[in-house]
Amino acid sequence: MFSKDDKMGEAEFDIKPFIDALKMSLDSLPSGTLISKVQPCRQNCLAEESKIIWSDSRVIQNLCLRLKNVECGEVEVQLQWIDLPGCKGII
Repeated sequence: MFSKDDKMGEAEFDIKPFIDALKMSLDSLPSGTLISKVQPCRQNCLAEESKIIWSDSRVIQNLCLRLKNVECGEVEVQLQWIDLPGCKGII
């Protein structure tokens, strides 16, 4: 049985490769261009290789993360940068 308070688990990943990609000048690249790949290792919770892609004038990273501190489980996450009004953006 599960309840609303059951712990889902934890996962960690390094956001630096995504931020580094945001700082690049990518406007001239065609949509679907692979910017970089992040490999699973002991320092992250990646279940598989994560790709950072330039798609429709946006940097996107898809991650499949293996959950820690639970019996088993994975979660899929997609990172995208969204500029908000009044935000200074990436410095």
